[in-house]
Amino acid sequence: MIAFVSGGARSGKSGVAEALVGDRQAARGGARYYLATARAGDAEMARRIARHRRQRGEGWTTLEAPLEIAGALDGLEAGSSVLLDCLTIWASRVLFEAGWQPAGGRRELARLLATARRRDLDLVVVSNDLNEDLPPRESLVWRYLAFLQRLHRDLAAEADRVIEVVAGQPIDWKGDAP
Repeated sequence: MIAFVSGGARSGKSGVAEALVGDRQAARGGARYYLATARAGDAEMARRIARHRRQRGEGWTTLEAPLEIAGALDGLEAGSSVLLDCLTIWASRVLFEAGWQPAGGRRELARLLATARRRDLDLVVVSNDLNEDLPPRESLVWRYLAFLQRLHRDLAAEADRVIEVVAGQPIDWKGDAP
């Protein structure tokens, strides 16, 4: 099962995604993995990472993959559940840190999804919906948003379930809640 959980900043999407992973693990067994794309580059990010770890609680194994997200799934046992948090940060790393072209980022996302299916992993991907405002005037921001929205469309097309979180409430757009 592949699920895409999206919503605005601080909407509660990580909590919804964590609960979904917990439900899948309870149903199937297997381990729970947190695939982290962020690094604690400053004090604010360090606090956010620490808060997320506290909220998740025990029983998670953290995998750090700031760029090579598909390779992070190699060696995980079938039936495990993986939470990738978040695609938004990963997309910024792809464009601005690694200098990949959008096509390379789309290929890496496609490899991630194919690897999850092939290895029989539940994969829940979290991302921010950043396209609810007026179009940006800065070309670099426009390029990033266009890339992120392309990733969202690719992910939603492949996902078994697509959930938007608004004010902590999950809204199913694709697939059925168990």
